[in-house]
Amino acid sequence: MRMAAKPLLEIVLASPRGFCAGVERAIETVERALIEFGAPVYVRHEIVHNARVCDDLRAKGAIFVEEVEEVPPNSVVIFSAHGVARRVEDAAAAARHHVIDATCPLVTRVHLGGRRYVAEGRRVILIGHLGHAEVEGTLGQIETPPDQPVLVVADVAEVEALDLPADARVAYVTQTTLSVSDTRSVIEAIRRRWPDAVGPDTRDICYATQNRQQAVTAIASSVDAMVIVGAPNSSNSNRLVEIARTAGIPARLIPNARDLEHGFLKGVRRLGISAGASAPGVVVDEVMTRLSEWFELKVTEAQGVREEVTFRLPRGLGDTLDKIAQRA
Repeated sequence: MRMAAKPLLEIVLASPRGFCAGVERAIETVERALIEFGAPVYVRHEIVHNARVCDDLRAKGAIFVEEVEEVPPNSVVIFSAHGVARRVEDAAAAARHHVIDATCPLVTRVHLGGRRYVAEGRRVILIGHLGHAEVEGTLGQIETPPDQPVLVVADVAEVEALDLPADARVAYVTQTTLSVSDTRSVIEAIRRRWPDAVGPDTRDICYATQNRQQAVTAIASSVDAMVIVGAPNSSNSNRLVEIARTAGIPARLIPNARDLEHGFLKGVRRLGISAGASAPGVVVDEVMTRLSEWFELKVTEAQGVREEVTFRLPRGLGDTLDKIAQRA
């Protein structure tokens, strides 16, 4: 009996997609630390927001904790790519941990900018999502007078609700994984209320986040639906879904290939696929394999920005091993 031919599905792969330089650096940091020091190595918070990545590192000997107080004294501790508050750094020092700081350099740039604005006597507004690991770390890195804490806003309405006088000297910084368009509208709202406000426009949004957002925007008009590979708690992945939906097409965020439902593809002839900056490329490959079970695939790679950014591994890998030996 001859089997019916599979229906054709055209796939448009957004470019770039998947891991960015900061995520690659963070993952390699944990892998190198496990090689140099042996297991266990403790990681404060998820090294990046992706369960697949963390499970792989856990299998190699990494132990993920939410607070350094959970870690036995004198252990090797890695701070995640999202950054940590100074109180976390102090707690690690008090417990005599051997710290390797894998904070993304672009996040560190936000910390430095916020401190500079405070030193200039400005009231700092942080554009971001309260409760996100990066925002919590940034809040804890910008020391302010007790009566002038950093103010966190996520949208225009929250800017308009701020209880600050019209003549306040204001500055702003941003979470690195936000939507460029949403952030721009919040910046415009800040400048309407405080025309002399200073800040980095959208430059604090990392290059990889912007590139992936632009790549989704570029293909959204040519596809019937979009699948974004990424974790539910990944800010940059969720922004890609929002951008696709804003463009008027259905979009789903899926952590794994098994989460892709055939029903979502009903009536879809051209499907766009992208992945957040913390999503492994292998998951995209697995999604393609799952699709090939249902469809005959015709795959096109969209043209996009070629990323050549690299970051050095953090200090504390090679030289920390020597320091531990000296203290033994």
